[in-house]
Amino acid sequence: MSKNGSSRGIPRPLVKTNQAFIVLSVLATWFTGQYWILAVPLAAGLSGLLFGYNPVIKLAAIFLTKERSSYLLEDWDQQQFNQSIAVFCLTAGLVSFLAGWTVAAYIFTAMVAAAATVAILGFCIGCFIHYQWKMYTYRRKQKVVH
Repeated sequence: MSKNGSSRGIPRPLVKTNQAFIVLSVLATWFTGQYWILAVPLAAGLSGLLFGYNPVIKLAAIFLTKERSSYLLEDWDQQQFNQSIAVFCLTAGLVSFLAGWTVAAYIFTAMVAAAATVAILGFCIGCFIHYQWKMYTYRRKQKVVH
């Protein structure tokens, strides 16, 4: 994905694959106690944010059966915002596990897993937060103008 991806969007199946990968990685971490597993979706998410290239999404794109444009497209900027929240939670979770802060680690990883699961089911928490933030800044600007 390139930085100018906002004009084309990201096919929904690729977004859902990325979300599922995050959920499965968190579950694998919890069940195995191998905290390094969190580094995999974290690295993919960071790569997507910093370079516009998420290897999970690129790999999943191989399996698309139709043209990208024929899928419902998710907004690039919105997905970058959501990915930044996921990267924050994954980083906080991994650092917490490594520091021995088990409660914090489970809280951060549960938050990202829950948000990704809910998004797979159809409600995007990150989208809701992003919308509320945009409305807040809009209303604040309106007060300054008047």
